[in-house]
Amino acid sequence: MKLKTLFSITLVATLISLTIIGCKKEKTAPAESSVTETSDTDTSVAADNSLAEATFNDIQNISDQAANGELKFYSPTYNGSFSENQSFEKNSCATIKHDSLSTPKTLVIDFGTTNCLCQDGKNRRGQINISYSGKYRDIGSVHSISFTNYFVNDNEIKGTKTVTNNGKNTNGHTTFLIVVDGQIIKANNGGTATWKSSRTREWLAGEDTKKDWTDDVYSITGSTSGTSANGGVYTSTIKTALHRALNCNWFDAGVIEIIQTGKVLKTIDFGTGTCDADATVTISGKSYPITLK
Repeated sequence: MKLKTLFSITLVATLISLTIIGCKKEKTAPAESSVTETSDTDTSVAADNSLAEATFNDIQNISDQAANGELKFYSPTYNGSFSENQSFEKNSCATIKHDSLSTPKTLVIDFGTTNCLCQDGKNRRGQINISYSGKYRDIGSVHSISFTNYFVNDNEIKGTKTVTNNGKNTNGHTTFLIVVDGQIIKANNGGTATWKSSRTREWLAGEDTKKDWTDDVYSITGSTSGTSANGGVYTSTIKTALHRALNCNWFDAGVIEIIQTGKVLKTIDFGTGTCDADATVTISGKSYPITLK
């Protein structure tokens, strides 16, 4: 398995994280039969879609670093390494167990039963469970992620994520099929958001530097469907490929188009390449700035 990464970024996207903190619903939209372009200012679906993108991307980044035995952004006091087939504690945030002898091979990242404030500013608890059939670079290898009582900032994360290596494309870049069937149960009785995605991730740069994941760059295309915590049903399509460099905490470019039942078309624009926490939701030609976390 590639030491620097068991998985790599998938999207809208990991945290490195992408949780919207600046969105709000400015007023209630009319009933579906009377929605007009000027009455729809609801950004909640865009916010929940981006939250899901960020959360499941973040999980993959954690898995990458755990495979490398570092978790630098999640266990800031530990800078050592570890051998396979052993369990160890880096600090109060994460205990990792890697078993490469079992079939399938397994990796368990355990943040404990109480919240631990990680270096990226997020509280985590519970387990991320990974099983894999082959090395990350092996064509046809499959890596599956699931969760046991896993929470981020008191939002419970459920579901599965699968990464399949599809080999090289015509550009000579390794590509991966990323499939997610997930749920986020929001803290403080905030409702449940569902999220399903099928994406292709292209490894644009950093593939040759096996021990340094920070130079990795990815491009993501594909579509999702979901339900926001307030019941909005939607589909989304990446219209301009999402761009993610792992030395930046956010997607720095790309456009997602969202179609919500009974509402007008919305787009999320992550910018043109500047690494910052700014994004824009556009509805009927009017832009609403949002802040990514």
